[in-house]
Amino acid sequence: MTVVQHGAQQGSDEPDLLRDQFRQLLRYRALIVAGVVLGLLGGAWTALAGGPAYTATSEVTVRSASFDPFSPGGGSPEKEVSMGSERQTALSNAVAARAAKELGDPDRVDRLQDGLQVTNPPNTLVLRFSYTDGSPRTAATAANALTQAYLDNRRDQTRSVIDNMIKGYEEQLEPLKKQRDKLAEQIDGLGDGRALDTTLSVQSGVIGRISELNSSITKLKAVDTTPGFVVRTATPPAGPSGPGLPLLLGLGGAVGIGIGLVAAWVRLVFDPTARSQSDVVRALRAPVLGTLPRPRRKQPRRLLAQGRVAEEYRSIAFRLAYDQDFAERRRLLVVAPRGPIDTAAEASVNLAASFVEMGRDVLLVEADLRTPGLAHKLRSAEGIRPGWARTPSRGDNGWPTGLQIPIDAGESGAFDLVPGGKVRNVARALTSGPATRLFAEADSPGTVVVVLAPAVLSYADAIALADRVDGVLVVCDPREVRRDDLARVRELVGGAGGKVLGALLHSEDSARRGRLPALRRRGRDAARSRPAADAGDPGAAHDTAPEPAPGTGAGGGPASGGPERRVSWPAAGEASGGTGEEDDRTADPARPARR
Repeated sequence: MTVVQHGAQQGSDEPDLLRDQFRQLLRYRALIVAGVVLGLLGGAWTALAGGPAYTATSEVTVRSASFDPFSPGGGSPEKEVSMGSERQTALSNAVAARAAKELGDPDRVDRLQDGLQVTNPPNTLVLRFSYTDGSPRTAATAANALTQAYLDNRRDQTRSVIDNMIKGYEEQLEPLKKQRDKLAEQIDGLGDGRALDTTLSVQSGVIGRISELNSSITKLKAVDTTPGFVVRTATPPAGPSGPGLPLLLGLGGAVGIGIGLVAAWVRLVFDPTARSQSDVVRALRAPVLGTLPRPRRKQPRRLLAQGRVAEEYRSIAFRLAYDQDFAERRRLLVVAPRGPIDTAAEASVNLAASFVEMGRDVLLVEADLRTPGLAHKLRSAEGIRPGWARTPSRGDNGWPTGLQIPIDAGESGAFDLVPGGKVRNVARALTSGPATRLFAEADSPGTVVVVLAPAVLSYADAIALADRVDGVLVVCDPREVRRDDLARVRELVGGAGGKVLGALLHSEDSARRGRLPALRRRGRDAARSRPAADAGDPGAAHDTAPEPAPGTGAGGGPASGGPERRVSWPAAGEASGGTGEEDDRTADPARPARR
């Protein structure tokens, strides 16, 4: 029963797979269009290169030589004539040479053979001569000349055979006649007796043989050597033959579509990237939770999404909230397979805002301890207002840094951010006790912890966190990520004790993809230009707390009367378990610290 159900499921999936493959082929529109253009050019060249062509046709019936064509026992002519051999004879060089001689142009043999086509309709003794030329009159003249040349050649061949046979019979008659004359002389000199009877008997046999040979020669001379009859004479055609320009263009377009589809299929087979949702699903063995709409050209990137993109993030958050594997502890790890994590950072921020809209207490943890920068992005993002920083206990290895920043995401609400910081030992910091207690905050009712980690295939940081979360969300561009990379991500996450909940697909236009490397280079240059005091301490925090917007308080809402100031978190090199006193240094590292 299970085997039958599995077979039925495979049968029902086949149409979906075919439709998906066809949609993937349509992604290579350039190859398909190139194939169509190539086919149209080929059809146009075929129609216009040689000019108009005219075809004239003549037909002959072929018959075999016979002694008496009207005799009822003359035999079956179909058995005596091999139409295949006759067709080859009609196409031979001998027939073409005879026709060229009749046309008065002995050098035209090759051209006559090139333009000639001889066919035999099935179950007939008819040969159809078709000759194609640029002139209708020339085509008709050549077709008739070739037809007559074939008949003449066949008649000459028959007569040549008869003449050879007659010559052979006559050569046999000469010695017999001499023997007959000699026997006659002997008979005249013999008297009655036994010798005379014997000689007369021999003479009678010789005379009988001579009579037989003469009878055969007479029959051969009476043979009807007519090779056939012309039943259709070629006339100049009224119009050109062939498909014509419109039909050739149509055929060229159809062939071009086939060539383009084959080229697209070959490109698809050897394309290592995951070009569609089905490829991502098969590689990750997890569903696609959402697909971000393609951004418009020259549209500025926004860290906090709006419009259709925001709705897509909300739908993903609802799907995750009611997922059985995620709803129990509500810890989500957001990662990219390889390369920069810009889109993964945007996804983590927007998912955090979406969970806040659902009434959850959200903690966004930046677990990128190599190139942290989410706090800086949130500070400069439009529509996001950082609030007052809180300084709980920090880790022994410098992370967690002991700082939580309330982020006001406008109408979505507020969530807390635990920024990342550069540390000496990343693996020890991610698996430390304070980091474990930080992730355990999701055990509180109504709390969601969203963790942003570096790319899975770039560093092992995400793998170290896979067993500390309830699921992993893979953010990728199907046109850029390789299927092998997605399968590797699934294997690494599963081997580490985690589970891939699904994928979030996004796509960027070519202009934006071209701008992103420049933006990243500028970000790296800005990071290198930080003060020497920041760069000299490997355990120092990555950035200072962002400046709260005027009139905002600790939750990012209206101010509660507190003074307006900037707060930075303690350096990672300081001892853990501090006194709880906040450092009143300004966010600008160039300013002197105030104690």
